[in-house]
Amino acid sequence: MQTQRRHWLKIATASAAALWLGLTAMAAPAAAEEKVTVFAAASMKNALDAADAAWSKESGNNVTVSYAASSALAKQIEAGAPADVFISADLDWMDYVAKKNLIKADTRSNLLGNRIVLVAEKGKAKPVDIKEGFDLSTLVGDSKLAMGAVDSVPAGKYGKAALEKLGAWSAVEKKVAGAESVRAALALVSRGEAAYGIVYQTDAAADKGVEIVGTFPEESHAPIIYPVALLSESKSAAAAAYLEFLKSEKAAPFFEAQGFTVLKK
Repeated sequence: MQTQRRHWLKIATASAAALWLGLTAMAAPAAAEEKVTVFAAASMKNALDAADAAWSKESGNNVTVSYAASSALAKQIEAGAPADVFISADLDWMDYVAKKNLIKADTRSNLLGNRIVLVAEKGKAKPVDIKEGFDLSTLVGDSKLAMGAVDSVPAGKYGKAALEKLGAWSAVEKKVAGAESVRAALALVSRGEAAYGIVYQTDAAADKGVEIVGTFPEESHAPIIYPVALLSESKSAAAAAYLEFLKSEKAAPFFEAQGFTVLKK
């Protein structure tokens, strides 16, 4: 009888120990996964999605990206939207948030370069020699020219500047279909709702429904530069490491595959 009691006592003791260990494990915090929230220009989606997947796999941290026109993102940041990193498609909108002390100035750098191109629905147009005096209005005809909104969306601003420089803006201005982002403009062409569109070459590479029919001379507009910076209100411990990854040689191939130029630091 005594032996049996000792046997059951050992079992009870072992069970209690196992339960205590289990509760201790549950109470002990696991290594927390850090989250990085990014506001990025819509034209970056394909390249940045690929880069983010690689960083998440390497670091074990999670990246959430909100893609939109740089103008819209800058206004959201100004309104207090929580984010850690901002990547603009032009210098103007990064300057806008910088002047309001919404970025950590010492983290700002120029990340990427791009080109603007003329696109048409795949198989529907011939190559266009884009030069001073070219007749874009006649090419567009009774259809539309899709562009990002020319007063706010960076691709639209670059496109308007180029058309003005080349003497084509006044004739085609009334045929412009302004879109909320460069990707929205691209979709109008891909769906056949606009005969031509002015987008980044990286956008054209991301949509099999369109093809590039001409490339705008670089001297027809200001250099296309994508700056990046950490936001002042960032609370993520992993944001700085994420930013360094974007500027590293590990990330460069993801951007180059989509047609971006990786700018030298």
